[in-house]
Amino acid sequence: MQKTLYITSNGRLRRHENTLYFESGEEKRAVDIENIEQIHIFGEVDLNTKALNYISQYGIILHFYNYYGFYSGSFLPRKKNVSGEVVVRQALHYLERKKRLFLAYCFVESAVYHMMRNLRERKEAESFLTAIEDEWEKGRFAISSVAELMGLEGRIRNIYYQSFNQFLPDDFAIEKREKRPPTNPINALISFGNSLIYSHTLSQIYQTQLDPTISFLHEPSEKRFSLSLDISEIFKPLIIDTLIFKLLNNHKITLEHFDEDLNYCYLNQDGRKIFIKELQTKLETTVRHRQLNRNVSYKGFIKLECYKLIKHFISDQVYSPLKAWW
Repeated sequence: MQKTLYITSNGRLRRHENTLYFESGEEKRAVDIENIEQIHIFGEVDLNTKALNYISQYGIILHFYNYYGFYSGSFLPRKKNVSGEVVVRQALHYLERKKRLFLAYCFVESAVYHMMRNLRERKEAESFLTAIEDEWEKGRFAISSVAELMGLEGRIRNIYYQSFNQFLPDDFAIEKREKRPPTNPINALISFGNSLIYSHTLSQIYQTQLDPTISFLHEPSEKRFSLSLDISEIFKPLIIDTLIFKLLNNHKITLEHFDEDLNYCYLNQDGRKIFIKELQTKLETTVRHRQLNRNVSYKGFIKLECYKLIKHFISDQVYSPLKAWW
């Protein structure tokens, strides 16, 4: 499995001959560039075109995060795995209303399934689980547009987040979901995790023939890879939320791992390191796949969703979103 490199300290990425180094103060270490798939940069890191060109040769994606640890952008090397036919068919599924709505529904259906899966494990959240089930069954058969679907998904997610108050420590109570900016620790933690799953999903899309800018649930627009937002909906409750529950209920992350700025709350460097370590462990955890009859990592399941979409676009197999069975 190709590795992921996270850089949380300040420094410089520099190429010297045929080696890439990360230099931070007196420390200088070589990067195992042949076995790296993606690099996530949280610190203030300098790099020049010489280093970028070298990184591009290996098809390594760079993801950048701002001072507060939230996603800023990505550097994608020239894509080698391309197919005009797949992109055209992907675009046609966006342009045809019914086809787009079908895919958008699949993403939300999977997300809701995984939200309910998380709550089924917690008796104290039983009433919230019932409320979500009622909202979903009442609303899903009346949907006639993507906008209505997103409205339903938003109402369900509000109920879901309110359920967190039943089983997370009191220090991490949530009144409502705040994104720009998060003003309390629980919202900061959710935003940080969602940023990471978005960039990890983008890395997996990049390795396939899909165009990351053509999406179905989220409206395609300039300056963002909206297909990554679509596919991330499946994995936010499955990977990020379960990770947050584990970290907070086991007191691995506490209030001391957060800093506050003017109307801004964010994970500090120690908190980010803890979260990243646990996330990487989760992404590398494998599950026996029932149809493939082999072990697949959580990261591998993200790529499998991409391949399933390609099969759907070329009319090989109707897309069926992941619903975790384990």
